[in-house]
Amino acid sequence: MNGTHTETGRVLIAADKFKGSLTAVEVAEHVTAGLRRARPDVAVEALPVADGGDGTVAAAVAGGFTLRRTAVTGPLGKAVTASYALRDDTAVVEMAQASGLQKLPAGVLAPLSATTYGTGELLLAALDSGARTIVLGVGGSATTDGGAGMLAALGARFLDERGRPVGPGGGPLRELATADLTGLDPRLKDARIVLASDVDNPLTGPAGAAAVYGPQKGANADDVAALDAALAHYVRVLEAALGPRAARCAERPGAGAAGGVGYGALVALDAVFRPGIEVLMEVLGFDAALDRADVVVTGEGSLDSQTLRGKAPAGVAAAARRAGRRTVAVCGRLAIGDDELRAAGIEAAYALTDVEPDPAVCMAQAGPLLERVAERLANERL
Repeated sequence: MNGTHTETGRVLIAADKFKGSLTAVEVAEHVTAGLRRARPDVAVEALPVADGGDGTVAAAVAGGFTLRRTAVTGPLGKAVTASYALRDDTAVVEMAQASGLQKLPAGVLAPLSATTYGTGELLLAALDSGARTIVLGVGGSATTDGGAGMLAALGARFLDERGRPVGPGGGPLRELATADLTGLDPRLKDARIVLASDVDNPLTGPAGAAAVYGPQKGANADDVAALDAALAHYVRVLEAALGPRAARCAERPGAGAAGGVGYGALVALDAVFRPGIEVLMEVLGFDAALDRADVVVTGEGSLDSQTLRGKAPAGVAAAARRAGRRTVAVCGRLAIGDDELRAAGIEAAYALTDVEPDPAVCMAQAGPLLERVAERLANERL
């Protein structure tokens, strides 16, 4: 279509979830219904996307991966059912499935004691399934333990001065005396771990895991200070075990992702950090789908300044622009202006609040409203 409207064309729907109301798969279904109502002649292909947070496994499954389920340790130590996705020797693991806020009982937060042990168990399950490339999507975590729980599940030992394992969560890391990583599962040496995240925070300090993300996990000011100090101590102990690299890894982009799971993956699993949306597009075969499309429809629940900092719609729009394709967005609410949208490669955005000003109604009726929005998009942009 190359920037002009035509009578026919192919549309690729590559949108993330509308958090709290629609999964990425459901977004694609409703957008498809609305487009076809207005323009039955337009061919539509759906490729739901994610940026590493909750919904990443669902996007992989929609893209052709097989869903696997396993029992793991939840953030509070009780068993939970978690899923990962597998295709050939590539697995997509979503830490939120094991250690996410969604796995906590309603109204319960545990900023000092929530553990990532179950995330390590998910990685073991992926290895047991034959995975040799593992995409570890991080986001939506309930934890701030620096990935210590994850590494313990993989065979590391974190001991206090009496030689006893420290307790779960970030708080007890202040009691850490020695770290022994020699027992890590040997299969990890031959595996490629890709840390997929949409945040690039370091582990500690004012831009670190505890300070920036601790409050949304229930941490008050004292908890944040305690967690930040415990994580800094954790780095010092790992430095004694692993050398100066441990301190350098704490400063690397992504170390502070998901309460420091990023750090655990970088320092002990030799993980490669990459923006989550780029990894998922690669794994899902986005470029091939883009080649078949004339126009791309992307989106997420809230299109705002955070979107432009590496979230799914920004990654989709950037790839589409490189390929010379137009991109239009749908969203629940729009909180950025036309100039910012165009700078991101999005020619227009259509929000549910354009047709229903009440946000509560938008959340409750997101599907039907999205179909109306997609009809309008089709009439104006296709």
